[in-house]
Amino acid sequence: MKTVIDQMNRQVAVPEHPQRIISLVPSQTELLFYLGLTIEVIGITKFCIHPAEQFRSKTRIGGTKQFHFDKIAALQPDLIIGNKEENEQSQIEQLATQYPVWMSDIKTLDDALDMIGQIGKLIGKSTAANLLVDTLRQQFNTFPIKEKYRAAYFIWRQPLMVCAGDTFVHEMLRLAGFENAYIHRSRYPETSADELRQLNPQVILLSSEPYPFKAQHIEEFRAICPDAQVMVVDGELFSWYGNRLLKSVEYFGQLRESIATNT
Repeated sequence: MKTVIDQMNRQVAVPEHPQRIISLVPSQTELLFYLGLTIEVIGITKFCIHPAEQFRSKTRIGGTKQFHFDKIAALQPDLIIGNKEENEQSQIEQLATQYPVWMSDIKTLDDALDMIGQIGKLIGKSTAANLLVDTLRQQFNTFPIKEKYRAAYFIWRQPLMVCAGDTFVHEMLRLAGFENAYIHRSRYPETSADELRQLNPQVILLSSEPYPFKAQHIEEFRAICPDAQVMVVDGELFSWYGNRLLKSVEYFGQLRESIATNT
């Protein structure tokens, strides 16, 4: 065993070479498989849908907020990997009394890159993890932003909820060249049609997750802000902080091109 410090500054005693890993967060699950742990990852959540073949074959231990502790016990994990925001504190604390639980805490791109590097070291895949970090850093550092657009990013419909400041989505909006219209609010606040109308963003982004916004919802927001461009966007490319970020920069570029064309 070795003692490491996770992103919540917790000391965690973990095996030198973990062989039975449960991942409690979809983006980190995908990262583990990307780094080559097809056999070692034995348990995932029902939301860990990527890659599809692993989603079909691996044991699902519940959701990110509600674990089936009996299924976890049956798997006998020697390492569990979670996240401060995605998972419930009380459930994580319960798991930590029985298993090594390593936690991430991610609000910025630097946090995400640090997580990738730390997990790579934790599982003996530092070379591949560091290459991924270098590639992502170069992609984001060279992303051209000629004009900024004021945007509102919606994650729920009833009630209306947005991503405000102090979130990873806010960081992605910033890096993609958007000014968050809800920067004055914190985390994931409820909002109203009146508040949205007063803020009058140039762009309204309707995330595909966690609420599955579809094209049919666009007219609802156009009725509130007739002058705004309203579009459904891929929420995974704004909120997943593992290797899926490799697709984010190109997607942001296409998104901005579409906005510029219609401005």
